[in-house]
Amino acid sequence: MIEDDEDKADAMFHALADRTRRDIMRRVLAGEHSVSALAAKYDMSFAAVQKHVAVLEKAGLLVKRRSGREQLASGDVEAVRAVSTMLAELEQLWRGRISRIDELIATESEQKE
Repeated sequence: MIEDDEDKADAMFHALADRTRRDIMRRVLAGEHSVSALAAKYDMSFAAVQKHVAVLEKAGLLVKRRSGREQLASGDVEAVRAVSTMLAELEQLWRGRISRIDELIATESEQKE
């Protein structure tokens, strides 16, 4: 179980670090898919796709539900928004640092003149 916000962020970014998992997320955010239908889209075993889905589910980025014999996966829009919010916060932090560096360079240039 994911214990705190930092662990949750680590799990989300780890899950999204893989190209196949990002593609699975695009598909399940567009609509619910059975895991077997997802597996048919990739040149890998069903078990490998199941593992990718499990990583995304553990990170909280998708949810699965059972319908008869099928497992259906859908994206968790709120979790994706949380990732977006985290990235926006990091962007603001770095923009602030870049602005500060620009100010320091400008001040140094003025002092040399």
